Amino acid sequence: MGFRKRKRVVPFRSAGELDAMAAAGAVVGAALVAVRAAAKPGVSTLDLDEVAESVIRGAGAVPSFKGYHGFPGSICSSVNDVVVHGIPSADVVLADGDLVSIDCGAILDGWHGDSAWTFGVGTLSTADEELSEATRLSMEAGIAAMVDGARLTDISHAIELGTRAAEKKFGRSFGIVDGYGGHGIGREMHMDPFLANEGEPGKGPTLVIGSTLAIEPMLTLGTTETTVLDDDWTVVTDDGSRSAHWEHTVAVTADGPRILTTRPA
Repeated sequence: MGFRKRKRVVPFRSAGELDAMAAAGAVVGAALVAVRAAAKPGVSTLDLDEVAESVIRGAGAVPSFKGYHGFPGSICSSVNDVVVHGIPSADVVLADGDLVSIDCGAILDGWHGDSAWTFGVGTLSTADEELSEATRLSMEAGIAAMVDGARLTDISHAIELGTRAAEKKFGRSFGIVDGYGGHGIGREMHMDPFLANEGEPGKGPTLVIGSTLAIEPMLTLGTTETTVLDDDWTVVTDDGSRSAHWEHTVAVTADGPRILTTRPA
């Protein structure tokens, strides 16, 4: 008897499950807003971690990063040349002009939200402001490609094109960090498939109504190459250039992409 190959799709959720993920995502958004408000010169990244954890637990949720493969924090706090996975520390004290990327996750009723935000402490250099904005625009381009019937690498390609468009807009080049990217998300924080931040379109599993992905470009003002420090977590640019990281958890709906990690105004 004949056997038809099943079409590979990006894992999908029901409308009710998407609402449950959005509730978890709203907790993450609230934590990020609170962290940004607290990020002033003289404040340590450990202080910021405590702010995030108190918001998350206060909402009846659990920080998804804390204890994840032994990670000690509720946020990843990545300052200046740290790309991702910076460990909150009393020894990392923010100063005017620092570029800070905060990645945060929460679990509510078994569902995960995951989002990242880059912002400045005090006054940023023009280059740093443009780097963060370029990363945000790249994320937005990826989000816009989250439509029913698209292929996974259509999103990767859209993110890459978003980066190239930002280069034209700002008249400077940006490095797309090699080897890191987005991911499936649902009842676990990191699920297949891996979502690259560049590449050819038209490949990989198909997106369907309810498919969920974390879209997260990471750009630098220089190299695409990074090194993991001896703590086995902190990822830094090899040339010391500054880096930015933006991320939202997004779902495909019949009405277009839905951001599940909204931030309170």
